[in-house]
Amino acid sequence: MTEAGIGAGRRLPGVRGFATWPVEGSPKEEGKALRESVPRSAHAAFDLDGSRPDAVTAVEESGRGRIPGLTPIRVGRMAATPFAFLRGSAGLMAYDLARTPMTGIGAQICGDAHAANFGLYGDARGGLVIDLNDFDETVHGPWEWDLKRLAASLVLAGREAGADEDTCRTAAHGAVGSYRRTMRLLAKLPVLDAWNAIADEELVSHADARDLLGTLERVSEKARGNTSGRFAAKSTELAEDGGRRFVDASPVLRRIPDAEAAAVAASLEEYLDTLSEDRLPLLARHTVHDVAFRVVGTGSVGTRSYVVLLLDHRGEPLVLQVKEARASALVPHLQSAGFDAPSVAHEGRRVVLGQKRMQVVSDILLGWTTVDGLPFQVRQFRNRKGSVDPAALAADQIDDYGRMTGALLARAHAHSADPRLVAGYCGKKDELDEAIATFAVAYADRTEADHAELVGAVRAGRIAAEMGV
Repeated sequence: MTEAGIGAGRRLPGVRGFATWPVEGSPKEEGKALRESVPRSAHAAFDLDGSRPDAVTAVEESGRGRIPGLTPIRVGRMAATPFAFLRGSAGLMAYDLARTPMTGIGAQICGDAHAANFGLYGDARGGLVIDLNDFDETVHGPWEWDLKRLAASLVLAGREAGADEDTCRTAAHGAVGSYRRTMRLLAKLPVLDAWNAIADEELVSHADARDLLGTLERVSEKARGNTSGRFAAKSTELAEDGGRRFVDASPVLRRIPDAEAAAVAASLEEYLDTLSEDRLPLLARHTVHDVAFRVVGTGSVGTRSYVVLLLDHRGEPLVLQVKEARASALVPHLQSAGFDAPSVAHEGRRVVLGQKRMQVVSDILLGWTTVDGLPFQVRQFRNRKGSVDPAALAADQIDDYGRMTGALLARAHAHSADPRLVAGYCGKKDELDEAIATFAVAYADRTEADHAELVGAVRAGRIAAEMGV
């Protein structure tokens, strides 16, 4: 073949995972066309379904399969505030969202993208990254569900912080607007540039969130000291054999029987098989010293969660968290939303792969394993993590926080959903922002009613709760 003939009119075979050439159609125009069947204004709708479970029943159902002795702690945490109730009721909100308008555009979604599930964590070189940081419910689903959950949570967080209604609605409106503008930006960039666009140092400027700078600096400073070393110094003691062991701090941290600890430690062998081979020498230079049970989170309370203490040759600690991975609370509601819920071979794998699909940078020791037949995810514990408490922000910061989290959510969704398609639907104007802000206020009102119902049930003795733990 002559040089001129190479590539001239040549048609190479399609390759799985790649687009075909020539590319047909325009994702942007496809997104625009969806406005005809699902007007952006339709996203304001929120109508209660007659068969919707009441709040207490929903809490009880979501507690099935958890450790019975810990469910009162979970109920107590959810009963603390309406925002806390929302944090623990991803399944109930998924039931409601499945009955709202959807475009049918799918993405890898967090499934629990409320305002407190964004935060700082350490990268492999000691820097701090800000991103979504909880993926227990992650699944392929409607991008709108994450955005609506974020918007509603901002209204609740703002109310808890004492902000007026206009400020709370503005925060929800701003989050959606920032999501929409970020998608438009990513849609215009070359794909490789868009993949890692909006570096963390540019995030505040991009989201016009300068009022948050002082808060983020304080959280960053605290995060840098939130390490395995500090946790081990506070939570362990010198053992008789010269190593270290965890100290009981019931009910949050407690020692466990030897057989249970041995099963968790033995599961790390399977975990190693889920890691990239270049990580293995790092872990091979540590020895396992102890395992303890530790209660975590709000929605996660009652699941099995362990901390594993490893020490290197200098006695410096590395703490891993081995956390039970239950089926996503969204799965029962995806089919009614028109999305197939694929079978999952291992729930820990689902969580880990979902996290890697959404984050720009993930924990280098992220993996999964099985303990006594149950699936678990494994990750670093206290990996310089820090978070902003949205319910403690000043009124003039909640809208900045909304814009920042909206931009982060768009960046995460754009790794799996074509930003041209989503941006084509969202458009230039704020019609979607207005609609979802209206939904967010209505859903916040519903959540306050659900929370009041739970508090009433606790007071009446219908459901047990341990408050303040």
